[in-house]
Amino acid sequence: MAVSAKRGSRKTEDATPKKRAAKDGATKKGASKKKALPVPAPEIAPAGAQVLDRLFETVQSRRGTDPALSHSARLLSRGRKKIAQKFGEEAVECLIEAVAGKPGELVSESADVLYHLIVMWVDAGITPEEVWSELRRRQSMSGVQEKASRNPEGSV
Repeated sequence: MAVSAKRGSRKTEDATPKKRAAKDGATKKGASKKKALPVPAPEIAPAGAQVLDRLFETVQSRRGTDPALSHSARLLSRGRKKIAQKFGEEAVECLIEAVAGKPGELVSESADVLYHLIVMWVDAGITPEEVWSELRRRQSMSGVQEKASRNPEGSV
């Protein structure tokens, strides 16, 4: 899954092994010939949560692999603070594009936010199914009821 970034940020998990290898420097002149990590084969027209589940599987498969071969491995190797910082940066960029009224850029930054959120999940040992279950639970009640169930004192 290709996720683009702006302002000099690295692209994350490019669509093909060749693109990932080129991005990570494996095909640059003088660079060592490192083998790109495999990407799970895409399903036909995956939608919604399936796309995020597959991205989660890809990021999880990068844990403990060579950081020189994978942006995900590099992020995971840098630790929780760096992962959280990167998520925050992407979230702010997403907000900037939303306020600026730039739908195309908002889509791109939203993809970056989702990617970095998934990196945080992998680091924290949280699975997408845990999040989907919580969302299903919340759908069973109104937003006001759900909020009150998490905050019994009634403050927002």
